[in-house]
Amino acid sequence: MPVVELKHAAGRCRIECGRGLLGRPEAWREHVGGTCLVVTDTNVARHHLERVERALAFAAPRVLVLPAGEEHKTLETWRRILDELVDAGAQRDVTLVALGGGVVGDMTGFAAATWMRGVAVVQAPTTLLAQVDAAVGGKTGVNLPAGKNLVGAFHQPAAVLADVDALATLPEREYVAGLAEVVKVAAIRDEEFLAWIEKRVPALLQREADAVLAMVHRSIDHKVRVVEGDEREAGGRALLNLGHTFGHAIEAETGYARFLHGEAVAIGMRLAARLSAAAGLMDAAGAERIEALLRDLDLPVDLPDDLDAARLVERMRLDKKNRAGKFRLILLERPGRAVIRDDIDERQLLETLTP
Repeated sequence: MPVVELKHAAGRCRIECGRGLLGRPEAWREHVGGTCLVVTDTNVARHHLERVERALAFAAPRVLVLPAGEEHKTLETWRRILDELVDAGAQRDVTLVALGGGVVGDMTGFAAATWMRGVAVVQAPTTLLAQVDAAVGGKTGVNLPAGKNLVGAFHQPAAVLADVDALATLPEREYVAGLAEVVKVAAIRDEEFLAWIEKRVPALLQREADAVLAMVHRSIDHKVRVVEGDEREAGGRALLNLGHTFGHAIEAETGYARFLHGEAVAIGMRLAARLSAAAGLMDAAGAERIEALLRDLDLPVDLPDDLDAARLVERMRLDKKNRAGKFRLILLERPGRAVIRDDIDERQLLETLTP
């Protein structure tokens, strides 16, 4: 069973990637002690909660089931998790378990970061997006109406259990949306992985077990290496945000209700590739290659006509990567190599966002 270890400032995080992990008590036992609170949402609870409760029976877990959806990734929901910890009489030996996708993982991680100034959290991601991206690396947070993840903290999990069998229950749209984050990591640092994905589009779309396990493990390994080099996003970790500056603006402008995160990132990646070509960083063929793969994976790539370019640029001004009033964007020099640029002006952004 593939295991990746992430070394960080406060210690180490063991990331297991395999099949059937969620139902194995031995996979949980070394990571869970004291009071245990499982946080999940209504969608995930239907498919996975009973199995996880059985596996965690030795810890007599409490369970908090939250409403599903990005629109609930708020300070109010974070407060609900804290209130549950109060009711449980949780001390510093509590372990929170984040059972779900990126929304549950981010909010539960933020609650763990802020309860008594930091307690243990185990990430148990059940979506492809969470397994290859959100659950790994210690970013936590909630959204504000003004923008995505504007409130949060870095807080590394004690462990990550990425059970690829959980992906079988994902709705098609959510599974496909997660593929955007896989393309992203390949596009920024591994052209060979990009070619691997291109050759296996049918197998990945059909969720063939061996192909999915290999894809998830390789994606996790890439993310771990990036995070180890820049845990708090002072430099190179920002490369993992390819497509996200555009994507976050699209999500915020549409009230977090129209696009899944991966769908918005896919549109953002196409825009970033287009801007990379327009700025002379990458040839047109490279931009077309990225767009073609996203289309082959059934991801959206076109910016909706009803979104105003100027309003999206204003949203992009709030991006956390920006420095000294300049837009700080992740662009491509070629498929497999990304760069951070702060010399793109508003006019170029407006041209990119205008069909």
